[in-house]
This record gives sequence, C-alpha cells and structure tokens, in this order.
Amino acid sequence: MTRDSSASSLIVGGAASSPRAALPTLPPLSLYIHIPWCVRKCPYCDFNSHTASPVLPEQEYVDALLADLDQDLHAVYGREISSIFFGGGTPSLFSAEALGRLLEGVEQRIPFAHDIEITLEANPGTFEQEKFVAYRKLGINRLSIGIQSFQQQKLEALGRIHNGDEAVRAAGMARQAGFDNFNLDLMHGLPDQSLDDALSDLRQAIELKPTHISWYQLTLEPNTVFWNQPPVLPEDDTLWDIQEAGQALLAEHGYAQYEVSAYAQPGRPARHNLNYWSFGDFIGIGAGAHGKLSHPDGRIVRTWKTRLPKDYLNPAKNFQAGEKSLTNDELPFDFLMNALRLTDGVESRLYPERTGLSLDSLAEARADAEQSGLLQVEPSRLAATERGQLFLNDLLQKFLS
Repeated sequence: MTRDSSASSLIVGGAASSPRAALPTLPPLSLYIHIPWCVRKCPYCDFNSHTASPVLPEQEYVDALLADLDQDLHAVYGREISSIFFGGGTPSLFSAEALGRLLEGVEQRIPFAHDIEITLEANPGTFEQEKFVAYRKLGINRLSIGIQSFQQQKLEALGRIHNGDEAVRAAGMARQAGFDNFNLDLMHGLPDQSLDDALSDLRQAIELKPTHISWYQLTLEPNTVFWNQPPVLPEDDTLWDIQEAGQALLAEHGYAQYEVSAYAQPGRPARHNLNYWSFGDFIGIGAGAHGKLSHPDGRIVRTWKTRLPKDYLNPAKNFQAGEKSLTNDELPFDFLMNALRLTDGVESRLYPERTGLSLDSLAEARADAEQSGLLQVEPSRLAATERGQLFLNDLLQKFLS
C-alpha cells in the first residue's frame, strides 16, 4: 500500500522563473501493483481496500493488470525495473499461480534488474506454508507482514483477523519458506496503550529477528470508521515517551532509523520505498494505484488509476482516471516532501538531476530553513536536522510562498 500526493495548488517562491532542463539521466524505475481485496476492512484503514467475496476474480484481475501495464509501456521503453511491490489490500489472498502468471507477463514486457527486489504484503491470518514456499519460488524475495500488535485486546480494537500467536508463527513460517528478508509492520499509539504495552510489542517484534521494522503511530484518517467513531488514544505525553523509548530500543538492537517510520538492519532498507523517497520513478497498476514517471524532455507526470475494482475490471472504462504534469512551481515541494522524510536526506545533486531545476530555485527558502535550525547547513546534502525531523511539516512550509 502506498500514499502519493502532489502539491497541485502550492506555489514555491523562485521556482517559476527557473528554467527546467532536460533530465541528464532518468531515475530508477519501480513497479507498484495494487491488489484491493481484504478479508475484512480495518476500522483505521484509509487505503483503497475492499472486503473480498468468497471467490476472487484472480484471472480477470491479472488480465486487467497486464492490459493496464501495456498502456504505460510507451513511457518506459528501454528501461528496466529495479523493484516491485505488491500492496493492498492483502495481496497474499491471491494464489501463487495467479501471481506467477502476472510476474511472467510483467517480465515479458519490461526487463527485470538482475538484483530486483520483489516485495509482497501479507497478513498473518492469510499465511499458509505451502503457498508462501510457492511465492518464494516465483522470485518474490521480500515479505512485509502486517502485525500491528501482538496483544489480543489491541488486535481486537484494530479489527485485525489474527491473534498474537498467529503473528509470531507467521514470522517463523516466512523464514521456513525461504524468506531471509522480511519486514514487520507495527503500530503504536493504539487505543488505551501504555508505554509498557508499546515496548512489549516492539520487544516481541525484535525477538523474531526481522530485517526491517516499520513502526508508526496510529492516526485517525477521514473516511474511516475510527474517524467517525474515534477511540480513546494515549495522551500526547505518553505518545512522546513511547516514541523516544521505542527508538532507543530499536537502535540498541541494531535497527537504524532511515526514514520517519522505517528501521532496518545494516544493508536492509526497503529499496522500493527508498526509490519513492529519493524521487525515483514508478509505474502504478491496479485499482487506485498511483504512478510517477519522468521523461527525457524534463516532464514529470503523476498518474492515478480507476479506484473501484468493479470499474477497473469493466472493459468499457479506462484504467487511468487522471494525470498531472508537475509544474516548476510544484516540483520543489514535491521533491522535498519525499526526500526530507529520509533521516540522512539526499545528496544535493539529486535535486537538479531529478527535477531539471537549478539548486538556486531553493536558495532563499533553504537559507531560511537553515537559520531556523530545521535544515542541516550542509551544501552537499538536503537533510533535516533532528529538530526538523520532529517538525517536518514546519520545515516543508518554508518551501511554500
């Protein structure tokens, strides 16, 4: 699952007068594949997911995904895919046969990098040893397992279909199936959660020895059950204590924070997500998927696909619901909104390479952010300070005018 947004109504000072150059090289290319069905919709979830019927339209959906990809091929001719991410929804509801046919069809259309990373999102309640062994044989080499909590009371409050024992077993089954690279998704700031509760979840996750942990705070999003019927969440002081203690615990066990909510063992950050945050390119196929593609002439285009599965599967309707070419005014914010999520930021040279704009277009706002103590004073990098990471929205506002 992935979130994309563009600052379509925002004006960035100085950028409009900066000419945009043709891009010297195109960034790495990834593929996001959205599988929109879940066993049950969670009350906090605002992603494009829908309760699955007893029989999923696997074959029809794979056909649609490949036809959708065909329509994007003209924009990526001659390039290779460095990573693939199956998000949802719950992609592990699909059979290995269906995913195998899909991967084979994708590779026939676009070559895979020799070291391609292929990630599949899975929930503990959908784990079957035989199925996951088959996934691994397809070339899927990374799992992202949606745990959220190991505590029964918290899982029930979140509407999850698994229990704590199933969550623990899922990690073991992943390893037994041949996955030596997997992420555990964990939430904090849950209803009535104490500091001890949160740290207990983290300790259990660490004990399972994943290569990567996504640890993020529950937020109440519009168009969710929790938004309309909000649960009682911890006080701000408790949330702050959880954040500080949890980060220290993760660091103590060798999980380095490299993004706002991502922690990895050495050499194990999620390459697919790193490509998003460093303003790389990605094709998005599937119901509601978003994409972003750069063109040699300097155009950078964001796209989004038809959201409802029934419409996506309807031959009379277009796969693509809309597209937008980013303007010079929008590019600085769009680039930094991603890059500054990274703990170490990005090299400054990446900005002109991936936007076609000169670093001068950032000069005034950059100096202001540095003087405010939100941006590191480092000519060769664009990176938030520790304070800037805490107040990332305030930092990004510096680049709006």
